[in-house]
Order: sequence, then C-alpha cells, then structure tokens
Amino acid sequence: MDHSRAPVLEALQEFRRRGDIAYGPPGHKQGRGADPRVAEVVGIDVFRSDVLSLNGLDDRRQSQGVISQAQELMADAVGATEAFFSTCGSSLSVKTAMLAAAGPGEKLLISRNAHKSVVAAVVVNGVEPIWVHPKFDAERHLAHPPEPDDVRAKLREHPDAKGMLLITPTDWGSCADIAGVARVCHEFDVPLIVDEAWGAHLPFHPELPAWGMDAEADLVLTSVHKMGGAIEQSSVFHLQYDRISSEALKQREDLLGTTSASTLVFATLDGWRRQMVEQGHELLDAALHRARRIRAAAGELPGLRVMGGEIVEEGLAAAFDPLKIVIDVRGLGISGMQATEWLRANRHVDMGGSDTCRISASITHADDDTTERVLLDALRALVEKADTIERQPYVRLPEPSALELEQAMLPREAFFAPVEHVPAERAAGRISAEMISPYPPGVPVIAPGEVVTDEVLDYLRSGVEHGVLIPDAADPTVRTLRVVART
Repeated sequence: MDHSRAPVLEALQEFRRRGDIAYGPPGHKQGRGADPRVAEVVGIDVFRSDVLSLNGLDDRRQSQGVISQAQELMADAVGATEAFFSTCGSSLSVKTAMLAAAGPGEKLLISRNAHKSVVAAVVVNGVEPIWVHPKFDAERHLAHPPEPDDVRAKLREHPDAKGMLLITPTDWGSCADIAGVARVCHEFDVPLIVDEAWGAHLPFHPELPAWGMDAEADLVLTSVHKMGGAIEQSSVFHLQYDRISSEALKQREDLLGTTSASTLVFATLDGWRRQMVEQGHELLDAALHRARRIRAAAGELPGLRVMGGEIVEEGLAAAFDPLKIVIDVRGLGISGMQATEWLRANRHVDMGGSDTCRISASITHADDDTTERVLLDALRALVEKADTIERQPYVRLPEPSALELEQAMLPREAFFAPVEHVPAERAAGRISAEMISPYPPGVPVIAPGEVVTDEVLDYLRSGVEHGVLIPDAADPTVRTLRVVART
C-alpha cells in the first residue's frame, strides 16, 4: 500500500481548497464563529480542522471512503487484518472490545491490575470478571502482568469463559508474554484481547517489546496519544483471525461510540501512521538511545533507583519498555507523589506518573536534547533538595496477598444495589458498591463487589493522609465507604 498517502489529511486539505460552506455542525463553522480569545489560545486551525466526516471530509454516501482508506493503511502498517479508529479514547474502546467477546452474564478473564476504565466496562457491560491476579513484586510494591500458567489455571477452572483481557505494557513499562498467553487462550479456542494502550509505538522498532498482533493476539487496543503522535482520545482497534467477529466489533463500537467523531483525531491518527511507516525506525532509534542515556545518568544519582531490564532477568516480567523511565525515590525519604509535586512547583517539570514509591517519565520520538537536559537537571535538583521536602505520614503498604480481595458479588450487581455509607472503621467485611482507585495510575484497589478488609482500608486511609488522590470514591477522604446495604 502507498503509505505516503494520508487520506484524512488530504480530504481536509481538499475541503479547504474547495472553500465549502457547511450548514451543519459544528456551530462555529470552521472557526468563523469562534471567540477570538479562544482562538488566540488554542489556535484558529483547531477550528478550521473541525470538520464533519459526512458532508464534509466525504459526501453523504461516503463514496470517497476517506476513513476506511485511512483504517486500511493503519492495518497494513502494523500487520493487522483490520483496524478501526475510535475518537473516544481506549477507555471506551476497551468496553467495546469486551462486549465483542462476552455478553452480559458471560465470563471473561481479566488481569486484576486493570485500569479503572476496565472495571467500569465490567459494570457497564455486565460481564462476570474472572480476575487473573498479576505477578506482585513485593520489593518494588509493583504489579507485573500475569503469566501464561496463571491464565491456563483460570481457563481450566472456568472452561465457559469467553476469552481473556490482558493489560500490557503496564503504566510502569513491564510487559507480558503475549505470545505465551495467546497460545494458552487458543488452546482453549478463546480470543485474547490485549489492552496495549501504552504500546502504540511497539510495531515500529525491533528493539521494543513484542507487538500484540505479531504475538498472535486476536484484538489489540492502542491509545496513540500516549506514546504516539496523535492527539488525546485517539484510539485504534486492531483485529486478526476469526475468534472475534469484525461485524460484532463494529456493531458494539457503533452502540457505544460517539456519532460525532472528531476529524482532529482521525487526521492525527492518519498522519502519525504515515510518519511511523516512513520515519518510525529512525525516530524511535533516537528515542531509545536518549532513554538509555537518561536511565544511565539518573541511575548514578544517590537515592534514586531506576527500573529496567533487571525485572526481566529476575523473572518478574517478559519484557520492559525501555522508553519508560521509572525511578524509585524512596531512597530520598519521600514518596513519588511528593517528588512529582516538588518537580512541578520548583522545576516546571510534569512527570508522567507517580505513586507511593516512584515517578515515571515517558520518552518518545518527540523528545530532544533540551527535554533530556531539563529532565536530568530536574532530577539532580530533586536529589539535592530532597531533605528540604516536608515529610508526610508514612503510607502503610499492604502485603501483595492482601490486595487480592474476595469477589462476593458481580461488580454490576454491587454497583447498582441498594447502598449505605458506613464509617471506614466499620467497613471491613462489607461488600463495596464503588471503585476506589488511587490516581494515577488509576488501578482500583477496591472494585464493586469485593469485600473490604482492614489491611486495604489502612493502606487507603494512610495514603489519603499522605496526599494520595482518590477521585472516584464517593468520599475521597475514605472516612466513609459506599457499601451494599444489608437486607
């Protein structure tokens, strides 16, 4: 296929050349009605590029096939049979993918280290989750993806499960043995769905971890805005084989997706694919070299411990994305949240993620010598000034096994059940009717239907005292919990 083409961008350029006047949405009419004060901040071209696909980029019959051509090029670029664009982010794409594999009341294996959007999908879709617990790293207090044997054990226990949803890479860059999990799933003749939101760049350089399509996954979801070059909310479904119906996937996406898809997302997805096919190896090669330099320099700073390939050598993960710079800061006597707040306030550096133990920075093809220098200078300053950062109450981290809570009700049933709010000191033993997710990264510690324990409550409440953000709880202070009412 001709990857020098970018059908969406070409159609947008042609729309402007023709000078079409649209008498439908958007109401700003390609910026003519935009408030100049808004255009001054976001740029008038944002509005000029906000064009409908129907009777805009394409005609009423979509006879030019603008979007379908762009999707075919994307599929060809990454080795998928089909690709579909989504403009609602992978938070919606994962709901669609799960519904394409399992309907309400049916079982689906799911990595328990899933983002809250996955647990939300369980509630919305009504599937019965069979949690596959991740491989816990007690020393780092970190969850790595589950292994093929973990999946095999669950499929033997639940032979009526309709498939598996695997999350890889994690927010911290550790990667699953996708090929091994795919082989297990296919032994049981069920599909493997891979939530590869952090892995859109993986197909374009051989030194990066395995790409889901190459590793024989059936359906892979990517968030191109995370590690790629498209704008926020850009997501792509990649499909191969016949275990998940293309027709079913399209219908589920039509059911859940927006009817007002953003041309801005389509256009940047299209352009990013072209850039990666033409220049991706060179751009990612430079990013990999840059990440190696940053990791080496940061690793020499006292009090910092940089995570890397040793997690593979230790048998904790199948691979590690070297473009994720993950740094344990506990040696400085502070938490990752404190480090992130100090770096933003004092160095104007915004880290990609943080938790009790660590901070992370994503290095992409967009980084350059300046951003490399700024990050390293900021880390040096953090080390020098760490003793001036006010110490906060200690977060009482539970043993990994304490995070494997009993699932007493289906998440959907618990979420929509009659509820009551109880003081935290009386919540142990009750069934949660809500998600409680320290954010970021936003992996629920408690999901609806799980039984609350004293150990988890102690962890969450000490976290709040330290400054952990819990935005999805009914009471973000976790002084009270939303639980299923007793009948």
